[in-house]
Amino acid sequence: MSDLELIIQRLGLRGHRVTGSRRRVLDALLAAPAHFTVDDVLQRADGVGRATVFRTMKLLQDLNVVCRVMMEDGSRHYRISARGHHHHLVCRSCGRVEDFAICDVSALVQELSSSTEYEIEGHWLEVYGRCQSCRTTQPLATAGSESNGS
Repeated sequence: MSDLELIIQRLGLRGHRVTGSRRRVLDALLAAPAHFTVDDVLQRADGVGRATVFRTMKLLQDLNVVCRVMMEDGSRHYRISARGHHHHLVCRSCGRVEDFAICDVSALVQELSSSTEYEIEGHWLEVYGRCQSCRTTQPLATAGSESNGS
């Protein structure tokens, strides 16, 4: 079964129709690069309005079809999500994004819940650094060369 068929099946199981516009959004995000923006989807989804793309992206995120990735510059990107709860490693140099599932913050969540009287419903974690490839090909410049533009 293709990714498109799996997504359509997931939408159907949750009682959501796959309209022509939603189908074009799905085709656009499946054709997008590994991580993409809403604008990327808009450019690929001919004839679909901005509001429809945003609503569809929100629905797909709620159904865990896509996950959001906050880039270091604050821009919001998305990825097709094939797994459950996970977080992201983001390379500050090339923008590569990798998933990781190690997430032992249960003690912190419990402490936050107790100290703030919030009922914690979830969390989101992005970790920024430099991937192996960028560290190998682009060693960090020394502080002196960065400040004088070398």
